[in-house]
Amino acid sequence: MSTLVKKALGLALLSTFASAYAPSAVASSHREAPFITQNPKVDGTDFYMFRSYEPGRSGFVTMIADYVPLQDPGAGPNYFEMDPNALYEIHIDNNGDAKEDLTFQFRFSNTNKDTQLTVGGKQVSIPLVINGGAIAGVNAPGTNVRETYAVTVVRGDRRTGTRATVVNADTGAASFDKPIDNIGNKSIPNYAAYAAAHVYNITIPGCATPARMFVGQRKDPFVVNLGETFDLINIKAPATEFAANAESAAKDDLAGKNITSIELEVATACLVAASSTDPVIGGWTTASMRQGRLLNPTPNSSTPSKEGGAWTQVSRLGAPLVNEVVIGLKDKDTFNSSKPSGDAQFATYVTNPTLPALIEILYGSAGAKAPTNFPRNDLVAAFLTGVKGLNQPATVTPSEMLRLNTSIAAVAMGGQNRLGVIGGDNAGFPNGRRPGDDVVDIALRVVMGKLCTLNLGCAPTDAVAGGLHFTDGAYLDDSFFNASFPYLKTPLPGSPQQ
Repeated sequence: MSTLVKKALGLALLSTFASAYAPSAVASSHREAPFITQNPKVDGTDFYMFRSYEPGRSGFVTMIADYVPLQDPGAGPNYFEMDPNALYEIHIDNNGDAKEDLTFQFRFSNTNKDTQLTVGGKQVSIPLVINGGAIAGVNAPGTNVRETYAVTVVRGDRRTGTRATVVNADTGAASFDKPIDNIGNKSIPNYAAYAAAHVYNITIPGCATPARMFVGQRKDPFVVNLGETFDLINIKAPATEFAANAESAAKDDLAGKNITSIELEVATACLVAASSTDPVIGGWTTASMRQGRLLNPTPNSSTPSKEGGAWTQVSRLGAPLVNEVVIGLKDKDTFNSSKPSGDAQFATYVTNPTLPALIEILYGSAGAKAPTNFPRNDLVAAFLTGVKGLNQPATVTPSEMLRLNTSIAAVAMGGQNRLGVIGGDNAGFPNGRRPGDDVVDIALRVVMGKLCTLNLGCAPTDAVAGGLHFTDGAYLDDSFFNASFPYLKTPLPGSPQQ
């Protein structure tokens, strides 16, 4: 791929993003809309949904919703708790009507255990927010703050449907402990084992097969070369064609960041519609806050503010990069507050996308020509309906979400193609999304017409640049992750020295 085409990619992204974001704060769905930058605890960064590829778990689907972006490992003393005044949700549409049929709701609670020391004959609360000593197990004595959560499954409408409590399959408890963040190796000498103690077997009412769940800090799974792209394409080692490790020299600006993951592994039979043979499900994650907030003029650790009113959705994420490179700036907050059933209002952004036009304006002479098929039916398939014969439901209302054909077998770790479907691997993005799918490269090639070269929604003649290997230069494949649930790597420690 020519240097000019690489520059076209970078400058187009720069033109699309620069008016809304600080360059160091853009990645996947990290800080993707103006309002959400004010509320990082409810900022959804990535959503994954895929057939589990852990050996022996082929009958399950894993869903991962990541929140709280750009976590610096050493950012104490408060670190990165979830918002106890927010509602975090994962939604499943299993009949193609753009409405949730199944919702998993997560609510968090924080308890100040008020660890004290005797100083000069008086009991005095310690200043450390999280830990007062070494931590080895769930709710260890050394933890100064205990963070727990409860899970509800809702069948039907997320607010008016039938509700039931998810419980621990081993103990029957309805409250689950969330591990504290990876403070460092002195506080938590074996964080991997500590986190693993927070993987729960759970009983979901209405589902005969126990599921698995983990909620906690992980290494940010997203990979992107931000800084060099936004510095007028100051790429020190630009990628070439995907030779072995060709991209490994490019900088990943999230290499030193963590996120917080909400992860569920649920039996496929519990997610597909019982009354249908259609194997395709759609999924997305949202976060909501109360409409009203009254600040306490004399706050304490438990009541700094009073929240009330109806739930108001402030974050939404299905397929990656939609709100970044598809939705226009004036509608980004609107998209975050919307439901898939209302996505007709955003249709023009898909049928007449601006990103390919920007690339052609900047570097058309280098061969970066935008596809000419309007409306862009190939993008309608990728973003709004699923691709026919791959992951399009039997009946479908056009709407943005991540769609997964659960009848397509998972590909084991080591055999996955990092480019998913356009790389010949139908178990990958846009048929769901696995952690090792390089969605930046995939999405950029798709918007420039890659599906046309495959005669999916358009003809090869509609996309003369559809075969160009657009890339951000940051390498990602399945080797970056674990081979078993919860898949994402152990978070980076705040203090690596023991």
